[in-house]
Amino acid sequence: MTTPLRDAATDEAPVPTGSVLAIRGGRPLRGRVDVKGAKNLATKAMVAALLGETTSILRDVPDLSDVAVVRSLLEVHGVTVTEGDEPGSLVLDPSMVESAHYEEIDAHAGASRIPILFCGPLLHRLGQAFIPDLGGCRIGDRPIDFHLDALRKFGAIVEKQPSGIRLSAPTGLKGANIHLPYPSVGATEQVLLTAVRAKGTTELRNAAIEPEIMDLIAVLQKMGAIISYEPNRVILIEGVEQLRGYDHRCIFDRNEAASWACAALATDGEIFVAGAKQQEMLTFLNVFRKAGGWFDVQEDGILFRRGSELKPVIVETDVHPGFMTDWQQPLIVALTQAEGRSIVHETVYENRFGFTQALVKMGADIVVHPHGLQNGPRRVPRRELEQAAVITGPTPLRAADILVPDLRGGYSHVIAALTAEGESQVSGVDILSRGYEKFLDKLQALGADFDVVR
Repeated sequence: MTTPLRDAATDEAPVPTGSVLAIRGGRPLRGRVDVKGAKNLATKAMVAALLGETTSILRDVPDLSDVAVVRSLLEVHGVTVTEGDEPGSLVLDPSMVESAHYEEIDAHAGASRIPILFCGPLLHRLGQAFIPDLGGCRIGDRPIDFHLDALRKFGAIVEKQPSGIRLSAPTGLKGANIHLPYPSVGATEQVLLTAVRAKGTTELRNAAIEPEIMDLIAVLQKMGAIISYEPNRVILIEGVEQLRGYDHRCIFDRNEAASWACAALATDGEIFVAGAKQQEMLTFLNVFRKAGGWFDVQEDGILFRRGSELKPVIVETDVHPGFMTDWQQPLIVALTQAEGRSIVHETVYENRFGFTQALVKMGADIVVHPHGLQNGPRRVPRRELEQAAVITGPTPLRAADILVPDLRGGYSHVIAALTAEGESQVSGVDILSRGYEKFLDKLQALGADFDVVR
């Protein structure tokens, strides 16, 4: 595909979705992409609609497979989901919510971990909930213990069964004092979705405070919830008897915005990311600039390109307001072209550097330290599970055949193939539909040279 579209919102026929791409690299990516609502907010706000007594409207919903999974799960529980009055909007009517058989839930959940967040709302609506075995990207251990421990504190009875976990609340749920051992995004969402209709007050300590969490709080407040954010990661929720529906526009997807910024950096291109906002990306923008990137914050988005020769950086991933773990993978591709030694400390997941094996195959000089690096100054406290990657550059990347491992790693492999000289065959790219709307259309709009093999 050598003829680029004018932009990713073109009316021309969409590029077919495939699982294998033949990518011819060495061409800078140039043009415009539009980012919609954040996957990590849209899917959770859809679940929140279960709590309302009236219809909800969610706007700027991205067309992603994860969104489709949540829509299917809502529908098997009796929620009517229809298209809204503008592109990317959904109308969710929970008036006929009912329990679903575990086989239906399992069939629609697929590899998603989202069913765990249905528990609180379903316990309020039906007095029971069921969770099948959970999937998701294999980037590390993501236990649901935080979720189950929190639900027990609200008064839920948890029964482990061969096919999954069944929960019940025969006497209803009550407010609780909960202290998370780690500021987990998923566990914070669980507490919020459960506490808003629990009797009494819930105090959540060591909560996650990501922008998507704050946007979910905004959704719940629109529904009638009483939630206050206190200093030092403390959230107070006063339970209410009833909630109504909401009308809400999703926060933009900062993960996708950062991914395209890194693509511009790696390929020496120039990409305008429409919809990106500065405030939610402050930490990323600082690292982007230190690595030699240049950006221009505009009213309707941010323009990204190289500003100078790429420079080595030291990065420590962390929960918000730190450097997101989702940002480090595409950044590492760009760092292979930086002059000197970069270090990325991964402190959130213990298995997120597996994608670097393909980069090494393509010629990158990357050494992964499975137990982290003991020496050197640190801002983020060391965690037992952390790893470190040392990237020495610049190293020209050469084409290779690659099998993508997960969502962000898969995106990074595609960008590496676009940076490399020659033709690479990248397999398993259909997983990118979980987090990147119209991904191939956007690549084509930016002038990428590729074919869908199958």
